[in-house]
Amino acid sequence: MPRFLIERGVAGANRMTQDELAAMSRKSCGVLNDLGPAIQWVQSFVTGDRIFCTYIAPNEEIIREHARRAGFPADRVVAIHAVIDPTIAED
Repeated sequence: MPRFLIERGVAGANRMTQDELAAMSRKSCGVLNDLGPAIQWVQSFVTGDRIFCTYIAPNEEIIREHARRAGFPADRVVAIHAVIDPTIAED
């Protein structure tokens, strides 16, 4: 199944409280449950005014539908073609 990276512009994301982040997570999970097993949230990274998320999904359209229903921005959605890390350098 394809993986995607989603960039969400969220002003003050790095100042959100744990309760606010938990509420956002609950909202996301509720929408994911409604959309069914075809889409899976893997993890998210909170930065200054952005949240970067990785998802497993059949296509970009279902990711955008998730964002629309949850009320989250999906400013940029890109397919992940490969994942690399330090272990790839090992023989």
